[in-house]
Amino acid sequence: MGSRGAPGASLYVASKHAVEGLTKAAAPKVPAAGVRVNAVAPGPIETGMLDRFTGGAARKAALAAAVPAQRIGAPDEIAQTILFLGSDKASFLTGQIIGVNGGKTAL
Repeated sequence: MGSRGAPGASLYVASKHAVEGLTKAAAPKVPAAGVRVNAVAPGPIETGMLDRFTGGAARKAALAAAVPAQRIGAPDEIAQTILFLGSDKASFLTGQIIGVNGGKTAL
């Protein structure tokens, strides 16, 4: 929700926009100290929050059908992305918003 809007979710969307802005503002200030600043932007992930948001299996299935990957993501997929960002394999990656969303923001 940080890269697009959603009807009826203005406060949630605003908070996600704030995270993206803070990430991009902080990233250029700290590389000399060896610090990288990135953010992970999850799409629909199998959590209690998603259950509350969808309110039932039918709405959750419809949400999954709108994801190009045709499924809801798993919490471990977010964790693996965070582990990558904290590793030396991401040593030249800073100031980025990493969408882990099954292609949802590609639409």
